[in-house]
Amino acid sequence: MNDGTKRIDILAGLKVSIVLKQDQKTGKLTKGIVKDILTNSANHHHGIKVRLEDGHVGRVKTIHT
Repeated sequence: MNDGTKRIDILAGLKVSIVLKQDQKTGKLTKGIVKDILTNSANHHHGIKVRLEDGHVGRVKTIHT
């Protein structure tokens, strides 16, 4: 498993765990499949922002391989 701070590591179709905006204080993770990558920069220290296939948007914390 990798962290989600590098855009190059994240592809549509990957299974990931993200933290939603409303869950940032608690750190609760939501699992899903990446549909879209929303962060344009190559790296982001809080995690790359993605949209999951179910519509949830958040920052990647874990990439499941």
